[in-house]
Amino acid sequence: MSIFTDSKCKICRRAGEKLFLKGEKCFSVKCPLVKKPYPPGIFGPVSRRRPPSEYGDQLKEKQKLRFAYGLREKQFANYVEKATKKRDIENTLQLIRFLESRLDNVVFKMGLAKSRSAARQLVSHGYIAINGRKTTIPSFGVKEGDLIQINPPKTAKPVFRDLDVTLKKHQPPSWIELDKNQKTAKIIAMPSLKETAGNIDLNKIIEFYTK
Repeated sequence: MSIFTDSKCKICRRAGEKLFLKGEKCFSVKCPLVKKPYPPGIFGPVSRRRPPSEYGDQLKEKQKLRFAYGLREKQFANYVEKATKKRDIENTLQLIRFLESRLDNVVFKMGLAKSRSAARQLVSHGYIAINGRKTTIPSFGVKEGDLIQINPPKTAKPVFRDLDVTLKKHQPPSWIELDKNQKTAKIIAMPSLKETAGNIDLNKIIEFYTK
């Protein structure tokens, strides 16, 4: 079952920025946030919002990151809790590494799926293998040195029909070494904040949960 109780496009409009939840549509002129750059609802076009409180700011940043990765509140809170318990690494960096190293996110960053939700379905249905073994757990955390590939019995499935064309123009992050011909990816490093955090204030997210 989807975690989204509202349409994905409304979530982006409410956040006031693109969270890239709809794949290619987010990059096209059909994106509702381009057509309607204001909050959803009958008062959206004429709304005059008061400046958000400190709590409101923290909540907004938390929701942006949680929805971007398609996580339930309990899942997301668990990642934050584990990140803040790590004493040998910055909390914000550890949180990003937990999120980015999820198998569904890696499949998305490889270019095998157009969105994280589509990548999650590929993993859940057994289309992906790690180090030669089929893995059906989207939250599985990959490690440096892992090899991710399409599960061999699934390579001829229609979902991968145009993959060669898609991968030609796809640029993965630096921590993923992508072999576009073999359609495999090797994790050669751990994600950095510079490549992944974007314009989300991770410190506010940590503050939200640690007050």
